[in-house]
Amino acid sequence: MPEGDTVWLAAQRMHRALAGATLRRGELRVPQLAAVDLSGAGVREVLPRGKHLLIRLTDERTLHSHFRMDGSWHIYRTGAKWRGGPAYDIRAVLASAEWECVGYRLHDLALVPTAEENSLVGHLGPDILGPDWDLDEALRRLHAHPDEQIGVALLDQRNLAGIGNLYKVESLFLCGLHPWQRVADVPDLRAVVERARTLMQANRNHPEQSTTGSLRRGEDHWVFGRRGRPCRRCGTTILLGEQGPDLQERVTWWCPRCQAARAPIDPSSRTGEAGRPRPITVR
Repeated sequence: MPEGDTVWLAAQRMHRALAGATLRRGELRVPQLAAVDLSGAGVREVLPRGKHLLIRLTDERTLHSHFRMDGSWHIYRTGAKWRGGPAYDIRAVLASAEWECVGYRLHDLALVPTAEENSLVGHLGPDILGPDWDLDEALRRLHAHPDEQIGVALLDQRNLAGIGNLYKVESLFLCGLHPWQRVADVPDLRAVVERARTLMQANRNHPEQSTTGSLRRGEDHWVFGRRGRPCRRCGTTILLGEQGPDLQERVTWWCPRCQAARAPIDPSSRTGEAGRPRPITVR
């Protein structure tokens, strides 16, 4: 599942492959951009913005893509076989003389003047892996919604950009916080954000996403993906629940002992962004 570190790594690799090159092939296989031909355009740089990827061209246009749940960019030497999936999943092809970058199942493809990038990413909070990362601003945005559940707040890209479900879940476990705890009841919000950033920085240079220090299969996460299995710290059974606004729920794993609530939590009356009480389904 792509998160900020996945996009960061993809951007670095695509930048090395395309920056300074002229595209000999530039296809966008989505209806709204099907008539666009980017061949002949020069690539200035490729950079991440949270979970968004921006490809800036020398003609002052920017190609934007979002990975969402299943998108990815694959890079191949010219002439190599493409192995990212069936042809009907390809959304973009950008090729230089040496490299071919193929986008599979990409979302939100858009081509805009570079000066208007903010229309696509201007709503995002500070980029947790960005060179201009601003911890204080991220904390200010989080504190601005004290009644929000911490698990929901960390995923809200308007607060800070880049954290996905994996790093939300693992950071909350390592900080001993219940996912449904209110932001106002988190004793050290700075530590939570810094923990997430540390984990993401440790993983950003390789595709593996380990939060335990081990890359062995089945040993790489504390609670993520471990429903019904014993907690690595205390042996208590890991639980799984759904959290988030209606129609935007995300699954959340936690240890009910290591992450006991610091203040009373009534799941039946906790509200989502729409302010309506929602039951929480625990499986």
